[in-house]
Amino acid sequence: IACRNAQKSEATRDLILATHPAAQVSTVEVDLGNLASVLRVARELRCRFQRLDFVYLNAGIMPNPHVNFKALWHGLLTGRVLHMLTTAEGIMTQTDRLNGDGLQEVFATNLFGHFILVRQLQSLLCGNEKPSRLIWTSSSNARESAFSLSDYQHAKGQESYSSSKYATDLTSVVLNRKFNKQGLYSSVVCPGLVMSNMTYRILPVFLWKLLMPIMWLIRFFAKTYTLTPYNGAEAHVWLFKQKPEYLDALVKYHSCTSGLGKSYVEPRKIDVDEETAEKFYQKLLELEKQTLERYSDLLD
Repeated sequence: IACRNAQKSEATRDLILATHPAAQVSTVEVDLGNLASVLRVARELRCRFQRLDFVYLNAGIMPNPHVNFKALWHGLLTGRVLHMLTTAEGIMTQTDRLNGDGLQEVFATNLFGHFILVRQLQSLLCGNEKPSRLIWTSSSNARESAFSLSDYQHAKGQESYSSSKYATDLTSVVLNRKFNKQGLYSSVVCPGLVMSNMTYRILPVFLWKLLMPIMWLIRFFAKTYTLTPYNGAEAHVWLFKQKPEYLDALVKYHSCTSGLGKSYVEPRKIDVDEETAEKFYQKLLELEKQTLERYSDLLD
C-alpha cells in the first residue's frame, strides 16, 4: 500500500489483516506530487520486490473546487443538466498552483508523478513470466476540451482536474502501444461519482446532507452515481479478474450502479486521438529528462 499518509496506510493494512490474517501486506510512504518522494519510493520498491503484477495508480487531488452555478442554471434551461451533473462538464473549476518542483500541482500529482513511478519501476513490470498490469483511475470528467498540447500542465485554465484525467487516458493508450510486447498492459477506469473527502469539499456539508436524497433518486437516471467507495471500486476489481490480452486498449471501464443498488461495469470507448497521445507522450519524456537532472543522487 503506497500512501502519502503513513497512518492511513497502516490503518488500511490492519483492516486487511483483520479479515485476511494470512496475507502479507506492506506499506510505503510516497507523495506523488513530489518527485524526490517518487524516486525514493521507486528505489525502495526495486529493493523489496523482483516483480510487480498489478499497480493501481489512484492518487489524485482537486484543489479549491468551485461550482459554476450560472453554467448549471444554463444547463437546466437547455436540457443538458443531467449530462452536466454526471460529467461535471462546464460546472466544475479549480484553482491550481506550482509545487516545489516547479510543476502545476494537479498535473504533477494526478499524472506526472505516476508516470515517473511507472518509468522507474519498468524493470519490475516488463519481461515477467506473466503479464503485469497498470490500472489508472481516470474520470468521466476527462475531456479533450479541457486539454491542450501547448499547455498540457493546464497552467492557463481552470479545469486542471479534467485536463489531468484526459492526459491519463492519453498516456495509457501510448503505454499499451509501446509495452504490450514486453508484457505490460495498461487500463483506465472511472469510479463514477463517489462521495469522498474530495467531493465533500465542493459544497458545504449541510448542502450535501440536503442533496443526498436527491442524488439517490438521480441514480435511477444516472448509473455513474456510484456514491460509495465500495461501488466505485467495481471496475478496479473487475479488471483484476480479466486477461489483459483480451481487453481493448481504447476503452475506459466505468463503475456503474443501478437505481436499485446493483453494481456492474460498463466499457466505453475513450475519446482520444492516437496521434495526439503520441505527441503528448514525447512531451512527457522531454519533461522527465528536464526534471530528473536535478535528482541524479536518487537515480541508480
